[in-house]
Amino acid sequence: MQALAGITSLLEPLDYVAVALLLGMALAMRLMVEHCPDTRPSTSRLMANYRREWMRVAASRSARIIDSQLLISLRAGAAFFASGTILAIGGLVALLGQAEQMLGVVQDLVTDLTATRRLWELKLLFVLCLTVDSFLKFVWAHRIFGYCAVLLGAIPERDSGEDQSAAISRAGELQVNAARSYNRGLRGIYFALASMAWFLGPIGLIIAALVTAGVIFRREFLSETRRMLL
Repeated sequence: MQALAGITSLLEPLDYVAVALLLGMALAMRLMVEHCPDTRPSTSRLMANYRREWMRVAASRSARIIDSQLLISLRAGAAFFASGTILAIGGLVALLGQAEQMLGVVQDLVTDLTATRRLWELKLLFVLCLTVDSFLKFVWAHRIFGYCAVLLGAIPERDSGEDQSAAISRAGELQVNAARSYNRGLRGIYFALASMAWFLGPIGLIIAALVTAGVIFRREFLSETRRMLL
């Protein structure tokens, strides 16, 4: 309790507002992207429908080499971001050990910046937590894409006499789940980068959170990519 009281004493009321706003924007973007109405689907929702259609088309092919290669490329993408985030985690952990030196450098550049080592470490831990959360989502997406490859191989061929519909549905929904975890990881990285603006103060974090939410909203609902998918 004393440690918690010591941490809370480092923060001003505006810091709590800024952190709550960033986390609220992250949750709001997830709800808007994943639970948008059918009359105005997001880019991610549109892609989910294409993923289901992909599994239906793949089931009609006797040779699914192309589909397996596509799944390999999707797993490679998730693995790439997982590797990148683990490197970022290592860098943030290293910075925690050099917080005092880093703070001194920043204060030399920004003379009106007032901060303590403990407050600096707290902000680093916040960025670290967001990055770790994204890493776990990328790892899970990588694993689900692997499961989807197995289910794709388990879809019976058309002339086998077996019912394909249940197997196609399972493979399609698993593909959508993998993409959902992958997209959540990407949005987590966006907000982790935005959280670094907290080092400039709570106003910087508020601005970064709003800008990041705006960028995600534009890409999901107002982008040229979405128009082409429609």
